[in-house]
Amino acid sequence: MKDLARVSGKRAETQSADQPSQVSPQVQLITISDEEADQRIDNFLLRICKGVPKSHIYRVLRSGEVRVNKGRIDQTYRLREGDVVRVPPVRMAEKQASGAPGSEFHILLEDNHLLVIDKPAGVAVHGGSGVSYGVIEQLRAARPQAKFLELVHRLDRDTSGILMLAKKRSALTNLHEQIREGEIDKRYFALVHGNWQHARQHIKLPLFKYNTPEGERRVRVQSDGLPSHTIFTLVRKFGDFALLDAELKTGRTHQIRVHLASSGFPIVGDDKYGDFGLNRALQKADGNRIALKRMFLHARQLTFLHPESGKPVTLSAKLPPECEHFLKSLEATIAVT
Repeated sequence: MKDLARVSGKRAETQSADQPSQVSPQVQLITISDEEADQRIDNFLLRICKGVPKSHIYRVLRSGEVRVNKGRIDQTYRLREGDVVRVPPVRMAEKQASGAPGSEFHILLEDNHLLVIDKPAGVAVHGGSGVSYGVIEQLRAARPQAKFLELVHRLDRDTSGILMLAKKRSALTNLHEQIREGEIDKRYFALVHGNWQHARQHIKLPLFKYNTPEGERRVRVQSDGLPSHTIFTLVRKFGDFALLDAELKTGRTHQIRVHLASSGFPIVGDDKYGDFGLNRALQKADGNRIALKRMFLHARQLTFLHPESGKPVTLSAKLPPECEHFLKSLEATIAVT
């Protein structure tokens, strides 16, 4: 066990954050910086007291041992710049190595506020649900000097394309606000199977999230689900397949996948909502058509307002080579039939 040796913000104590603690836990006084402001006190404590059970964090909050500016607060209090937080003596477990190998990804944009990458298919964005580590753990391992690095949004493991991370809390807060207000424009490429007829089609189906008996997350169309809206534009047909541009108007879990599958146009390679027989067939080459061993869903474009300048930023990620080659092979198949 070791003491809570390092907490973010300015501290009243003089103990060095670079030295291991060799004394018993003691009260910490933390002055909140601008980057730490506007977050709930419970989330702040959970972040700085890594290894301390959630139940203990909420217990000390309820007991009044945590004070802000010498006054009692509840767990919903939002911190402000300059607040002085009293953290009572707590002990945390020795930090365990995450086991994630340090790795960098193709960078589309990086500055003092943001890191935007082109995520490959097959890589989870974070650990959990049977995955030891993901993009965020690999980037943190590759950048041990980074003081702050958090996911702004998520992509499914088998979806490739643009993934945005914040390097400052102020950027994270700003971008989350843009997401809530619908100010971020997200576009995807999806290849579906079926006779798609419309040049442009709105799909508005309410989505309900649930867990399977095995504990896996799933989504289905259900009347009392969350309102969900996707706009699909036909890019090109390839025989019995259609390449679509998907514009998210809401950002529900698995939204594009479920909207298309429920409309009779499953995404090629989708192992949760797709046509499983077709997926198996496509994993083997057939004549001019090459094999496809991934889901054909790609986050191709992202438009947002930069959290510092407020200016619009549009980023694009090309289709991965395996997707481009698959489309070309479909084109070649059509040409000889």
